[in-house]
Amino acid sequence: MSSPLERPSGATWHHLPPAAPLGLSFDAARLAAEVKGLADLTWRPNRPVHQNGLGEEDTFDWKIISLRGPTGNVRRTDPGGAGLEDHLDTPVLDRCPYHAEVLAAVPAPLHSARLMALGPGAETHEHSDGHTNFPWGFLRLHLPIVTQPGAELTVDGQTYHWEAGRLWYADFDRLHIARNRGAERRIHLVVDTVPTPQLMAHFPADFRDELPWSDVLMAREPIPLQPFEQLALRCQVDIPANFPDWSDDSGVDPDDSLPGSVEVRDGRLTLCIAGEPRFGLVHIGNAEFRLQGWTEERTIVLDLDRAQPVARFRVRCGRSLDEYLRPAKPVAHAGSTP
Repeated sequence: MSSPLERPSGATWHHLPPAAPLGLSFDAARLAAEVKGLADLTWRPNRPVHQNGLGEEDTFDWKIISLRGPTGNVRRTDPGGAGLEDHLDTPVLDRCPYHAEVLAAVPAPLHSARLMALGPGAETHEHSDGHTNFPWGFLRLHLPIVTQPGAELTVDGQTYHWEAGRLWYADFDRLHIARNRGAERRIHLVVDTVPTPQLMAHFPADFRDELPWSDVLMAREPIPLQPFEQLALRCQVDIPANFPDWSDDSGVDPDDSLPGSVEVRDGRLTLCIAGEPRFGLVHIGNAEFRLQGWTEERTIVLDLDRAQPVARFRVRCGRSLDEYLRPAKPVAHAGSTP
């Protein structure tokens, strides 16, 4: 199957409000005190990331301190993406025990968690974050810590001012602008996570009543594999050329292929392209794998125990599924690739 995925229609999602408060509130004064205690640290410019690497730093007054992110590197201000990297706590979180309590109270696996400061008079351009909503299994939540009248977020034409201490959801796949017309810096804790039934229970009842649940890509827990299972799943396989394009849907023809393989690298299964490791593979059951640092928006099923072994490359958007089959050649059991 090679037709491009379509996003869920407006009839599916745009009847929902573009933002909603969650039933999780915290002590904004304690959070602000911990942020004040980080005065010796440097707030670094926001920097986007895509499958080709890190982009250019933003030039306006939008600065970040990372509490959790790719490899736990505090110098990384981006949220990370599909690749070889785990999301880990940074050393800064050790200095912020109440922030750690807040993050532990979010009942879902966490990707990144960043303190994001928008300076007085600063305004982002209108943009869409992309792949950031229920159909892609990715939610971006905001917890205002330091705010004031004039600190606003406009999502899909609706403008919000969120009081400090309340956790909010917004559909950042829609066009949005953040602006700060106040005289002081606005600071939010921005948390990237995935939908779980426990997290969804904190959404307002009227929001949940209108939610098309069949289009919510829920997260599944990773399932460990035995070493002998990893060895049995190694294979040579061509990869649909569009599959690595996790961030921009660049329109590459999926009928084109890249030379690839599934190998054991550093004790885990890894998807390699032209001999280079590109994506860690996280097992979610029945020899299906999501990409490390990403959601189940795209997965690989290694269906090797059959007369004609295949790899099934899957790309999801809500209930819609594109599946690209490629013949696979299992590797003989001769030990793992170093």
